[in-house]
Amino acid sequence: MTDLVVRRLLIDLESPLPRHWFAGDAFRTALFNALSMSFPVGEQFFIDSVRNGLKALPPEKQEEYRKEVQGFVGQEATHRRIHALFNAHLEKQGLVNAWAPRAQKRLKLLEGVDARHWLAITAANEHFTAIFADWMLRHADVFGPTEARLRTMWLWHSAEESEHKSTAFDLYKALGGSERWRLIWFRRVTLIFLGDTLRQTIHNLRRDGTLWQWSTWKSAAGYLFGKHGLVRETFKPWRDYLARDFHPSQQESGLSERWLADNADAYSLVG
Repeated sequence: MTDLVVRRLLIDLESPLPRHWFAGDAFRTALFNALSMSFPVGEQFFIDSVRNGLKALPPEKQEEYRKEVQGFVGQEATHRRIHALFNAHLEKQGLVNAWAPRAQKRLKLLEGVDARHWLAITAANEHFTAIFADWMLRHADVFGPTEARLRTMWLWHSAEESEHKSTAFDLYKALGGSERWRLIWFRRVTLIFLGDTLRQTIHNLRRDGTLWQWSTWKSAAGYLFGKHGLVRETFKPWRDYLARDFHPSQQESGLSERWLADNADAYSLVG
């Protein structure tokens, strides 16, 4: 079991965001804006998944997972609130969130479906966020001259995603979720997540007027496929999920623990 702590982030999200807030880079800004646009809807789904998963367990098992689920819910609810504030600035800049409404329509198809399917979807998404979070923590230098408050926001989020990466997976297993459906949903989530990320990033760049600039595509190529590119360095940990004996705890967590310890002045503990 994982002891999850809920933290209140101590940063200013009232002040407006620069249009290219990510180190002045149009592509990186558009990509991270796209991810942020997905979080309020996505994280509410994750919260509902683990809550429903906990309720589906026998009473004696519920006590075993209750504290971890409460911590998971608290962390994800905080992420949802922070990114809603962040997204409000994007809306003022004229960006349009097409990802969230599309995701909400898909999620309606899951109403009344067995809680294990919800958890399998959540566990797959949590794997994506965990490996992305680990890459971010390893390469925090990519933020360069980004404002400290925004750098802190994304690295704090990354650290907590790594911290709670096992919760949905463990509930899925505790409910007798099958390997077959775990892998089916992982492959589906991979296609949906990557497709939605690409669509919203391109949409953001088009609204920003930077889609066809050479500097945008040069940045994308280096950030995704360069020597330490995101895609290049996350492919292996992505593939690890396909192993029959996979568990999220097999992957790196030390960077998360170190960041949270070294940046304790950036947050306060809740409860």
